[in-house]
Amino acid sequence: MSAHAPAAGKKPEWINIVKRYQTPNPWKSAWQMINSLVPFFVVWVLMVWSLQVHYALTLVLAFLNALFLMRIFIIQHDCGHNSFFASTKLNNFVGNLLGVITLTPYYHWRKMHAKHHAGSGDLEFRGFGDIDTLTVEEYHALDWKGKLWYRFYRHPFIMFVVGPVIVFAINHRFPSKLKKNETRERRSVHNTNMALLAIFLLLGLNLGFKETLMLWLPLTVFSSVIGVYLFYVQHQFEDTYWRWHDEWDYEMAALQGASFFKLPRLLQWFSGNIGFHHVHHLSPLIPNYNLEKAHYENEIFQQVETITLLSSMKTIFLDLWDEQTRKLVSFRQARKLMQQRAAQGAAS
Repeated sequence: MSAHAPAAGKKPEWINIVKRYQTPNPWKSAWQMINSLVPFFVVWVLMVWSLQVHYALTLVLAFLNALFLMRIFIIQHDCGHNSFFASTKLNNFVGNLLGVITLTPYYHWRKMHAKHHAGSGDLEFRGFGDIDTLTVEEYHALDWKGKLWYRFYRHPFIMFVVGPVIVFAINHRFPSKLKKNETRERRSVHNTNMALLAIFLLLGLNLGFKETLMLWLPLTVFSSVIGVYLFYVQHQFEDTYWRWHDEWDYEMAALQGASFFKLPRLLQWFSGNIGFHHVHHLSPLIPNYNLEKAHYENEIFQQVETITLLSSMKTIFLDLWDEQTRKLVSFRQARKLMQQRAAQGAAS
């Protein structure tokens, strides 16, 4: 039994707490869709108009719309957790529609994301909806080609610019990591692709294909970069939680392996309160608009790692998990640790 597990027959304190915040409010959900989707499409129209003015203006508007797109993704995300509406059918219907806007096949993403929640922080269940992270020992056991590839993968430019675009523009177009019997998930990939192709052709025939790409590409790049960075810093801080499966604990993985990303009020709004990530990982059934309230009304949720925009920059160069210190470390720190341990081993 985990050291954090409750006594037999007794539920952990947080289980009863989160239940108070799990009921969706249909009016809040409806309003959130309106204040996210309406501005998104208005800015899209402005982007089209801006092509006649100056492309620099188009890029500025694309960045603004990427923020609205991030908020739309959070709504889709909540639908995937069946938390945005009380109706499962409505969650799935809205989630599928929004998946076209976010370039993310709904059922395929939902399957992978559920695995992320089920095994976040578990070293034996890496590779589902997370950033590839090796332990110090695993990295040093690689040959030079393996080390070169991992260092390339973890380079900030690849991690936060190239990688995100590849994930949303390319990887989401293929039904990867699915079993043969997961037909609904495969179908969602193909249906999303067909819808995107139809939209691209419609826009291309009316606006011009070059102009369509000039609108769509920067929006995809900006939103992908913002989204991946937002997800990354909430799990990849120095004192995050990684354990092998026999030590792994769900509650500790949420409260120690997911941070409170304290953002300026406007960015918190655009990110749909997902900065309260520890609360979300404890209970994905809480709608995003209830996460802030759950955090501030309960002291148990406030004793977690708090990250700001400034401090989040420090996480960019944390690349390896050191099992002995139980911290994420940089490649340079890992090299020093291995040298120190080799010296200690030789001395003994």
